[in-house]
Amino acid sequence: MRPMADQNDLPFPPPDRDPAPPAAARRPGQRRPWWARLLGRVLAPWISLSIEPPDVAAHLDEIGDREVCYVLEDYGLSNILILDRACHEAGLPAPLQPLPGDLLGRRGYLALSRRNVSTLGPLQQPLGRPAVSKTHSASLATLLEAHRADPRLDVQLVPVSIFVGRAPDKNSSWFSVLFSENWALVGRFRRLLAIALNGRDTTVRFAQPISLRQVLAEELPPERTVRKISRVLRAHFRRIRAAVIGPDLSTRRLLIDRVLAVPAVKDAIADQARRDNSSLEDAWKKAYGYAYEIAADYSHPVVRSASFLLTFVWNRIYRGVLVHHLDKLKQAAPGHEVVYVPSHRSHMDYLLLSYLLYTRGIVPPHIVAGINLNLPVIGTLLRKGGAFFIRRSIRGSALYSAVLGEYVAQLVAGGYSIEYFVEGGRSRTGRLLPPKGGMIAMTVRAYLRQPTRPVLFQPVYIGYEKLMEGDSYLDELSGKPKEKESIWQLLSSIPKVLRSNYGQVVVNFGEPIRLGEVLAARAPEWDGRPLSDDERPSWLSGTVEELAGQIQVNINRAADVNPVNLLALALLSTPKHAMSVADLTAQITLSKTLLAELPYSDRVTVTPHTPGQIIAHGEEIGMLTRTVHPLGDVLHVGGDTAVLLSYYRNNVLHLFTAAGWVACCFQHNRRMSVDTVRRLGRTVYPFLRKELFIRWNAEEFEQRLDATIDIFVREGLLDRNADDPSVLTRAAGQSDEVFRLRAIGHSLQQAFERYYITVSVLVKNGSGTLSSGQLESLCQLAAQRLSLLYAPAAPEFFDKTLFRGFIQKLRELGLVKLDENGKLAFDRELEGWARDAKFILGRELRHSIEKVSPEAARPDDEAMPED
Repeated sequence: MRPMADQNDLPFPPPDRDPAPPAAARRPGQRRPWWARLLGRVLAPWISLSIEPPDVAAHLDEIGDREVCYVLEDYGLSNILILDRACHEAGLPAPLQPLPGDLLGRRGYLALSRRNVSTLGPLQQPLGRPAVSKTHSASLATLLEAHRADPRLDVQLVPVSIFVGRAPDKNSSWFSVLFSENWALVGRFRRLLAIALNGRDTTVRFAQPISLRQVLAEELPPERTVRKISRVLRAHFRRIRAAVIGPDLSTRRLLIDRVLAVPAVKDAIADQARRDNSSLEDAWKKAYGYAYEIAADYSHPVVRSASFLLTFVWNRIYRGVLVHHLDKLKQAAPGHEVVYVPSHRSHMDYLLLSYLLYTRGIVPPHIVAGINLNLPVIGTLLRKGGAFFIRRSIRGSALYSAVLGEYVAQLVAGGYSIEYFVEGGRSRTGRLLPPKGGMIAMTVRAYLRQPTRPVLFQPVYIGYEKLMEGDSYLDELSGKPKEKESIWQLLSSIPKVLRSNYGQVVVNFGEPIRLGEVLAARAPEWDGRPLSDDERPSWLSGTVEELAGQIQVNINRAADVNPVNLLALALLSTPKHAMSVADLTAQITLSKTLLAELPYSDRVTVTPHTPGQIIAHGEEIGMLTRTVHPLGDVLHVGGDTAVLLSYYRNNVLHLFTAAGWVACCFQHNRRMSVDTVRRLGRTVYPFLRKELFIRWNAEEFEQRLDATIDIFVREGLLDRNADDPSVLTRAAGQSDEVFRLRAIGHSLQQAFERYYITVSVLVKNGSGTLSSGQLESLCQLAAQRLSLLYAPAAPEFFDKTLFRGFIQKLRELGLVKLDENGKLAFDRELEGWARDAKFILGRELRHSIEKVSPEAARPDDEAMPED
């Protein structure tokens, strides 16, 4: 994140004298030199200034009638002319008028440095002039000496930063970005081109003045005083430059050298040499190879070039990219190391977030990418865009782990924003995947090692109406192996992608998470002192785990509900995935009512379209098919489309958890008390909360249930018993109200079926019989068989990850435990939990699940796969 510059960041206090007449009137009657006026006219058509702060004259009015000396970061004729024009436009003293006594000759400015021509190229060096290196510290020394000699003198130093073309948010041609502002000290020829191409986007930023008289009051030795002022000014210019164009993106080679020079990495290199029985040089080469494989090689020209291409692509394939809550990030981020942690559903996630940040004037982050994307040509372009590549697994390679950890630490310490996906890979089901803590742990350890710059985790929700990877996800969920990425696969897919309509994309920035606040809660004993690489505090793993979970929760708190999400929620609730226009309209209206009257959070966004517009949009992007009929048109989706729609339903399933639960209680029951709805909800909610990363605690969930019941009663979906209002009833038969209630409940039905499959398999095999891995495999087989024999289900129904999460939660709650043999043991409490399933699942479905639940092979248990 590009930090916001603070005009008052200089450590010297502003002048404290009484206000005097405006400084602009200090030198009346003096004109600028003729050559400055002439060159200024030549330069005028090529320069357009943005002066900051806009009211700079009032900002510096406290200077009064004291003399002003402007301070530039480096000398250059163009800088002098730009400064002269800015002062003229702002009504400030001219920099080309001499100070009293001609202290600096015929000028009122100084520069901290002059270009060292020995470092410039042959086209940049002045002809006939030897390579020399100059410093302007002598100018500061001259001013300070004059103040010591004349107690009445009080010159005010005003630092001025000049930027010709602001690198991250320039909206001109690709060629212009080659000459936009950066951290390199350039020669005259390049500066001339920069002005010609980017001069109309020139920023002049004035800072608070520094009183030399107050500096002298510290009574430091003369040399120390000069060094201190120079150091403070250089630090100020670095901060302003980082605020405008982002941090200094050092070359890949320099960053790698810093990584390999750290003692912890040197120790890992020595250990590797001992293990391999090789020389230190060979081990060092291996470490260098790892670092070179990992490191990004960020390039503004490449990023700018990519922005032109992506602008064309987004306009071609998407019907708009909406961004919400970015302004809140800009308010929270200044002064922080920002770590972007978005949801991961498509390869487009990498490109979309960086593109949006770039086009909105924020420096794109360094992105953690899987090594599988380091393809020929593509890998190089991704590196130039800020990607750094890591292997899927680093277990068993201490050297690789040390190099990667130190590289991340260097990024964090250097103030680079970072982006990574805590899910580890793309979600194939539409749900957020269980988070992996590896990168979070590296980030936390990097901060603990050097806790100078606070860390801010920024969750980001990215929502699609149509995924370009949809077909491959369908194949993978159906059991086909994942295709390995290749350059030919990418090239062959481009024509199809560019011909497709993928609807709209929404990017929502969630509630940020401050690492300092998490540490204060989880590790109150940590006193803020830096921790060495060898220290492993007991609270570290718990902190990482809490951060990972909270990131996922906050991503879901920023969800976007788009038209396809609402269509999927409605249509997948029917056996043939079809509805009449009237029924579909009513169901969408009910969903939007629940979202509007029971908002999940203030960062959730909902499509503003009416149900009619939503249906029309679904037809436009090919999600819906309309069959015309005399009794009323029918809207439906095909087989593969229906499976993909489950993906989009799952994106927002957590928003309808309370409504889905209340509706599920009345799928097979006409009457139920509110207390029973709450009791059953308390039983099942911990599992739903873990699976869907829901924000509420148990008490808040009960309050949500009560509010949902009130809406259902008002909408006529439920009635309160006239004799006992604590008893709820639904209508009999197949009324429209029953139809809508069942449609809302269907979204959670498969989750409860999976839970019952797990408990049924456990109970059928008996306590102390199955390991966790065996139970996962048997549950997956049972779910697959149930889908084949009875009602077909989406492939996610037998996703092993979902069974694994449920089993882990059973263990956390103590409903099952590991015995001394590593098997799962349970008691009658679990059987009681299973008996409650009769309230939710019909008798026929329970019988079918119990029938297909397999038993482990005996006595040859080893034939069953273990963990």
